[in-house]
Amino acid sequence: MNLNERVAAIAPSATLAISSKARAMAAEGKSVYSFGAGEPDFDTPAHIKEAAVRALSDGETKYAPVTGLPRLREAICRKLDADNGLSFETDEVLVSDGAKHSLFNIFMALCNEGDEVIVPAPYWLSYPEMISVAGARPVFVECSRDNEFKMTPAQFEEALTAKTRAVILNSPSNPIGVMYDAAEIEALVEVAVRREVMIVSDEIYEKLIYEGAEHISPGSLSDEARALTVTVNGFSKSYAMTGWRLGYFAGPRELVKAATALQSHSTSGANTFAQYGALAALEGPQDCIGEMLSAFAERRTRMVEGLAAIPGVTCVKPMGAFYVLPRVADFGLDSVTFASRLLEREGVAVVPGAPFGADEHIRLSYACGMDTIEQGLAGLRRFVESL
Repeated sequence: MNLNERVAAIAPSATLAISSKARAMAAEGKSVYSFGAGEPDFDTPAHIKEAAVRALSDGETKYAPVTGLPRLREAICRKLDADNGLSFETDEVLVSDGAKHSLFNIFMALCNEGDEVIVPAPYWLSYPEMISVAGARPVFVECSRDNEFKMTPAQFEEALTAKTRAVILNSPSNPIGVMYDAAEIEALVEVAVRREVMIVSDEIYEKLIYEGAEHISPGSLSDEARALTVTVNGFSKSYAMTGWRLGYFAGPRELVKAATALQSHSTSGANTFAQYGALAALEGPQDCIGEMLSAFAERRTRMVEGLAAIPGVTCVKPMGAFYVLPRVADFGLDSVTFASRLLEREGVAVVPGAPFGADEHIRLSYACGMDTIEQGLAGLRRFVESL
């Protein structure tokens, strides 16, 4: 069968593949300790679920506008202003089926054949696939461990060509959990503004930060930066709403208009009653975030300490999100083989670093219970000691 070449070239998600194999092993009765999927293990807060139930009871089961419920887009604008120092009108916001969908819409609307998008590596594994499907080419910038895997302005400048359309900034990041501080963001934005390069700022983990670190939205730094920045966010991580599939982006009207037209012919508007839940998430109590963050902070400490105690394993301390990316190259296995054998021998599910542009590493999510962390670390230690 002849398939679309761009679609046929898409690599299946490694995170979903590992999670699927781990679930299959668990279904067979085997003990599995999963560090795979980036999904909070908390339930969605009660007031958010109750808002969706009320919407169902009130008959809010019809199509929503393609761009999202007006009240939700107004709430998003207020949130962006209060939390991020970004001023937007509702026609500069598009609600989609998750932040992943928002990113897909952005690249499809923004990129032309032959364009280039700069992707700091390690990177979230879906970025390159989305860029390629849009007809553009991902240009990877290999970031140094010595700089906590953060792209420097000099590296950014060196990667630029006449074909550069955009750069991706993801802070806090998946798969490493590192954050750019204010000075680092300012320096990168200065390059983007001077060279007129669009910034796709993936801020899905902005609420999950540690040790008093400050999240900076690139578009907030100046009018010029705002005009060149697309700010992406959603509800999955901060409010434990992964299955609700709701995200959004805010940016230039022309881009929002084009992405809206694309969405109108693909998914149409996002789930109507789920959007009422999202409205409650933004307008209701925010203490649920603090409760989750407290648990994540405790798990983060244990993960970092536990990994540091395993000879031959090293990792950069995450400042946000809920991931660590330990280096395991000294054990003589590529990351795919390492992850596969670890799961088979010890029932510990991790994600190989290769799809993230980091084959010397594996990714572990600590969005899981402390028992999983303790048992999983013990299994990892036994495995590496056997090599």
